[in-house]
Amino acid sequence: MDVPQPRVSKNLSKLRDLNLVEDERKEKFVFYKLKEENQLLIETLRNISDSLENYPQLLQDRKRLAFKEDILNKCCINCD
Repeated sequence: MDVPQPRVSKNLSKLRDLNLVEDERKEKFVFYKLKEENQLLIETLRNISDSLENYPQLLQDRKRLAFKEDILNKCCINCD
């Protein structure tokens, strides 16, 4: 998504401190997921997702994410 890793980590830490996400550590990695019990957060994100055409940056990020997933899927298929 063209954002430096330290900035992403800092923002995720802030979201965790706000109790919007939870983290799980596995070896040297930290995995984050939304706090599903926070219904306001889930509804807000659903509303944004339903109107992505109003958020050009999110559309661009979504395209980049899809590209990354395609590359990872190709890599994982070759690694098995």
